[in-house]
Order: sequence, then structure tokens, then C-alpha cells
Amino acid sequence: MNRRQFLAAVTGLALAGIRKDQAAAPLTLFLCGDVMTGRGIDQILPHPSRPQLFEPYMRSALGYVELAEQVSGPIPKPVDYAYVWGEALAELAKIRPDLRIVNLETAVTTSDEAWPGKGIHYRMHPENVQVLKAFGIDCGVLANNHVLDWGRLGLLETLATLHRVGIATAGAGRDAEEAGAPAILETGKARVLVFAYGTKDSGVPSEWAAGPGRAGVNVLEDLSAADLAGVSQRVRAYKRPGDVAVVSLHWGGNFGFAIPNAQRRFAHGLIDEAEVDLVHGHSSHHVKGIEVYRGKLILYGCGDFLNDYEGIGGYEEYRSDLGLMYFPTLEVKSGRLLSLRMVPTQVRKFQIHRAPEEGVRWLVETLNREGERLGTAVKLEPDGSLALVWA
Repeated sequence: MNRRQFLAAVTGLALAGIRKDQAAAPLTLFLCGDVMTGRGIDQILPHPSRPQLFEPYMRSALGYVELAEQVSGPIPKPVDYAYVWGEALAELAKIRPDLRIVNLETAVTTSDEAWPGKGIHYRMHPENVQVLKAFGIDCGVLANNHVLDWGRLGLLETLATLHRVGIATAGAGRDAEEAGAPAILETGKARVLVFAYGTKDSGVPSEWAAGPGRAGVNVLEDLSAADLAGVSQRVRAYKRPGDVAVVSLHWGGNFGFAIPNAQRRFAHGLIDEAEVDLVHGHSSHHVKGIEVYRGKLILYGCGDFLNDYEGIGGYEEYRSDLGLMYFPTLEVKSGRLLSLRMVPTQVRKFQIHRAPEEGVRWLVETLNREGERLGTAVKLEPDGSLALVWA
């Protein structure tokens, strides 16, 4: 062996050793429920959109700011881009997850073409996209019932704006192929593939489905065996040994703790047949029960993380003001859940705070009640976070 061959062999061994060490290190993600930076929240940011709305009960997005101020007091306007994230930023700095993945439930566009016949339209001005960068979002899931609120041109501008600032997207695209492709995120420990789908029962109109040459959302028909086979085929086409696969689903209605049998069967099927490592469910405006199936995490409903609902009456018993920051830690080789830490939050004055004591109690009681039949419970840690316990 000459000197060049020797150096190549040593260097190869060293690199292999680094990769082995990195692969052995656990992977921690940040996940949350709906992030709604449009409408009222957009109005307090430095570059608000035109406030005109087409809702029968509210004609200006500024009305939502006024409702929140009636409940909690004045909100400074304009706020800086870090304002809305509040105390959540300190939690991220403390835990330092490898990736930050959110369901971004708003169009980022200047389009005035509100989707006809749709009751609610969420829009954030593209110049406010820095609010998402301030939170360090790596991937915005777009398979939801608000991303086309301002038409297909609004979706195209949303995609272009997010990609321009380095935020990957999943679940919507310029055609069916792009909408169905995963966001591929490199961490240095593993590739994380984020596949995203929206269902019609979450409010995604049939007309929003992406097609050949037609921009739209990656839509599942009915959680049928055919749907599962399609997802499985796509995941297997992309997933390589050592990858971690996440399927993010916007499914079900806004309120109600019950988990339909179809959702549970589908989630189990994703793990059994598609070799998915984590199921990230959202749409409900409140947290739902959590399951660990064959060592893999299933979040059936993550609730809202940021919204402009403050001061809106109705459904108070579901506490859409409360949310959770989900920090699952996975074994990279197997995708097995090692731990799940959750930080309770509350939105006040359009800003995320640590949840008050009574809110934490509500979350603990709710997760334990709803998790009982799923084989999970939570325990309150000394630092105020919640830890998942499972059989």
C-alpha cells in the first residue's frame, strides 16, 4: 500500500467513524399543531395585508385584533417578528431540536382572489415571512384547508416566498408530483422525510386537489386501503436505510376528542405497511390523545399553537388557547420513540406564553383521560414540562 492509498484508507475509516457516531446519536424534532399567522396576527406585524375579509360575521381582520384587546388589553403595533413566539423561543434554545416542523395554516400572498364560497380566508403578507424565519422553521406543512384560501396564484406565491427564505414545504405544490413529494431535510444524523396529506373531512375542498399541471394540495380521499397503499408506495420510493419518515396529516373536524376508528387504522397501517416512523396529526383546535404503536409515536391531534381566536366565543371547553410544544426524541436506526417531552403553552395578546398552572392541569387531565384507552399517560416534571409514559 503506497502513501496515497494509506491516507485514503485512514481518511475513509475516520469518516466512517464520524458517520457511525452521528447515526448513533438520537434525533430530536420539534412539532406542533396549527400555526396561523394570517388574519389578525398578520395585522399586528410590520407589513399587514389589506384587512378586507368575506366572513359573514367579520369584514375586517382588524376586528380580530380588537376582540383580543377587549379580553387581554392593548397589543403593541407593529410588533417585531419575534414577538408572537414569546416564551417558545427560550424553550427551543434550551432543547435545541434537530428540526422544526409546523403545520402552516395560512397563505403567504398578496393575492386578492379569495376562494369563492369559502367562509374563512387566512392570508399573511409575503414581507412578513420573516416572522417564520424568526422561529427557525425548517419545514412548513401546507396540506391543509387554508393554504388555497386566496386561490392557486396565492398558493404559488406562498411556495415561492417560503422557498426563497429557505423553508422547505410538503403537502402542496405546483402539480400533483410536487405536492406528493416529501420535504427532504438533512440533519447530520439522518435524513428526515416529511410527507404531508390533507383529508376532505378537515375542510379541504375537492377542487383543491393537485393534478397534472394543476397547483394544489396532496389530498387523501377517505383513509381507505387504496389511500394507504398509495402512501406506502410513495414512502417506500423515497425512504432509504437510516432515513426517518414522518407523515403529517391534516384530518378530522375542529372540535371533539374522539379518534375515529378509520384514523387509528390508517395510522397503524402507516407504521405497519409504509414503515413510517412518526405520525403527526393536526386539524383539531385542541390537543387529542397520544399513542405509541410498535414503538412509534402517533400524535392524533396537536391542537393550535398560534391563532387569532382570542376573544371569540364558543367551544371554550376545548381550550384552543392552550397548546403544546412536542419534542419527540427518536432512535435513528429504528425510528423508535425514546422519549416525548411536551411544553404547555397559551396564546395571550397574540403571543405564546408558558401555560399558567390551571392550564397545565387541564392539559394533564385531558391527555391522561384521552390517553387511557391508547395506553399512554403524562406526568408533570419539576420544570413544568410533561413527559409521556407508555406501556
